[in-house]
Amino acid sequence: MAHPQDSAQPTGAAEQQTRRDLAACYRLIAHFGMDDSIYTHISARVPGEEGAFLINPYGHLFRDITPESLVKVGFDGRPVAPTPYDVNPAGFTIHSAVHMGRPDAGCVLHTHTVAGVAVSSLACGLQPVNQWALQFYNRVAYHDYEGIALDLDERERLVADLGPHNAMILRNHGLLTTGATVAQAFILMLNLDRACRVQLAIQSTGQATYPVSPQVSEKTARQYASGDTNRLPGAPDPSEREWRALLKLVEPAAA
Repeated sequence: MAHPQDSAQPTGAAEQQTRRDLAACYRLIAHFGMDDSIYTHISARVPGEEGAFLINPYGHLFRDITPESLVKVGFDGRPVAPTPYDVNPAGFTIHSAVHMGRPDAGCVLHTHTVAGVAVSSLACGLQPVNQWALQFYNRVAYHDYEGIALDLDERERLVADLGPHNAMILRNHGLLTTGATVAQAFILMLNLDRACRVQLAIQSTGQATYPVSPQVSEKTARQYASGDTNRLPGAPDPSEREWRALLKLVEPAAA
């Protein structure tokens, strides 16, 4: 399998770990069929380097992304280190917007899955009709479609619509999640896409959905937010636990 050549040599253990996690995330997105050819993006803030983030080299499949090939760019869109690659302009617009407006967003993940685009195109949006969807009960934002994200002035509106949420549906476009870590953003996207797929499966039956009360919906969302109601003090974050298990799908020696 061909891999893009090294883009730049990472410096520092923290950056190297972020590069490994981000590259693994790209490969996991491909593994689960959530990629879209060479399009869509995942980015991660560079630890200890204000105003810089890592993103994929434009023109390469997600399955081929390596830690070394990731491009480090600044909020002005210019590479921070020498690189033979460029960055997708639409990807820069979306990801720079979130990293600039949400300092807590260590990772930003954007997809164009069939289920995600389908639900993003429904007037009803995501419905609280299954357990995965209840994770996002009153916790998912919406951003209206403005065309391909090439205009930098859209960044302000995108961040305003995202607000404090870690999940957003880009109307007529796709899905976006954020997390303090790559693991958190990935697990959130995995569940958001599953919720969309289940909703479409339910809607395809033409049958009425069994309702979940607002009280139980809110309770379930809080349970997801706290991780595990039976989690012992000091236990690992559930996202990290699942992340380590999933890494074995793309990095057998990891975890």
